[in-house]
This record gives sequence, C-alpha cells and structure tokens, in this order.
Amino acid sequence: MRIRKPAGFRRPLGAIVGVWLLAILLPGGTALAEVGEAYGAGTSPWDIAEWTVQASVYTRHFDPDPDHNNDQNLIGIEAVFENDWLAGAAVFDNSFGQPSQLIFIGKTWPIARSEYWYIKLMGGLLHGYKEPYEDKIPLNGLGIAPAIVPAVGARYRWLFGEINLGGLAVVTVTGGFRF
Repeated sequence: MRIRKPAGFRRPLGAIVGVWLLAILLPGGTALAEVGEAYGAGTSPWDIAEWTVQASVYTRHFDPDPDHNNDQNLIGIEAVFENDWLAGAAVFDNSFGQPSQLIFIGKTWPIARSEYWYIKLMGGLLHGYKEPYEDKIPLNGLGIAPAIVPAVGARYRWLFGEINLGGLAVVTVTGGFRF
C-alpha cells in the first residue's frame, strides 16, 4: 500500500535540495565565507582541494536474484574540499538495469592516521528505481529515495580504489583518479 504525500510536500523537499546545492556550489556564499574567515589567511575549509573521477569495476549482490544486474556502469565525480567533506554525483545502471542517478555529500576520515587508507560516508538522493522495481528501495514514494553509502578506500598518488556498500544488498568496487 502506497502512502500519498500531501501536495505541499514536494515544495519543501525541492527547497531543501536547492539550498543544499547552492550552499555547496556557489563560491563565496555568506555562510561558507564566514567559516573560511575563521581559518584566516584567506583560505577556506570549503576550497576545493581536488576532484575525483571514478568508475565501477566489480559489483556483487548479497542475495542473487535472476533480475539483478551486476554490471553497474557507474561513473561518478566528486569535489573534495580542504576539510575532507565532499559533494558529488554518479550515474549508473541500478540493480535492475534501469538508468539511475545519485547526488550526495559526504566526508572522509583517515584510518589510523594513514595518508593512504580512509573511511568515507556519503548520503544523498537516489533516483531511477521505476516500475516494477520502485518498491525495492525504501522511501521511494516520490521516485527519489534517500541513500547512505559507506565506503573504505585506499589512495596512492593520483589513483584510488573504494569498496562501497549499497544498503544491505550490494557491494561495488570502484577505481578512479584524483586531480
């Protein structure tokens, strides 16, 4: 049974997403500038430290289903800020072969103060699970669902690789470049 949301529900969601995107993508935003001034010397923790581009190299579902697709064709890009926060987007084929998109924010933490190993946690909005699979992910009533993706990664110079957990259903290994 589907729960219908009130007609006004879409406007606050759109406003929240819009404000989130503006806060991240517009340089010199008032709130971000004030945070940057606290760091002094004209640097800001919200300056982009690097960009990453990644692609999926391996996917495995924990509970195989004949309908599952293990070839995600994921391509993603992230802006990584000086304070280890990040914002990004990815396009991929979901578990049922449907074109899907994810926009997210996240943060990385070094493992045992290592410059090579890290943990990453991303959260965002997932779109693309449609009939007859729209109920395969929770809270997809509006066609957009919240997503939380934990990952463990390793980096060396300009290369990196990550193991990403997609809910309790799938693990995806990605590889990419930092620049």
